[in-house]
Amino acid sequence: MKFIRSKLDGCYLIQPDVFSDERGFFLESYNIKKYSSIIGEEINFVQDNHSKSSKGVLRGLHFQKKNPQGKLVRVVDGDVFDVVVDLRENSKTFGQYESFILTSKNNFQLWVPRGFAHGFQVVSKSADFLYKCTDYYDPMDEGCLAWNDKDLDIKWPIKEPILSLKDSKALSLSEIK
Repeated sequence: MKFIRSKLDGCYLIQPDVFSDERGFFLESYNIKKYSSIIGEEINFVQDNHSKSSKGVLRGLHFQKKNPQGKLVRVVDGDVFDVVVDLRENSKTFGQYESFILTSKNNFQLWVPRGFAHGFQVVSKSADFLYKCTDYYDPMDEGCLAWNDKDLDIKWPIKEPILSLKDSKALSLSEIK
């Protein structure tokens, strides 16, 4: 398994070892000892989520304010353009974003540290997206960063995304500070 440091402090792209043959494949999707030793903290997940979305759907950029979640995300069917934004004010990478392509073919995972906004856009016909969370979802604590914040200038692959009402009314980074 390879852990590739992102340009954002604490964020990792993870490339699991995949063992394939004529029957299919096997991969280890999580191992607390391996992940905790690389990331530098014990990672205990309390909630697993699964979303299915069609092409053009953009979910995010979501975060929790008082009880931030660390997330381990991956795609088990389809392709997504995945984005993380560092919202930790004391971080040297505060206000910066990075994007990744996660697909069911490349089997990449992404570790999204606590204090990051996270979102993704489906670029295949549909996508099944799984994520493990270190804290429980709390709708009263959720924040939403504008996907089209001009200061971030994220280069989304599909220019006219399909958005939820919540995501269409999200605030810019300067408004949430």
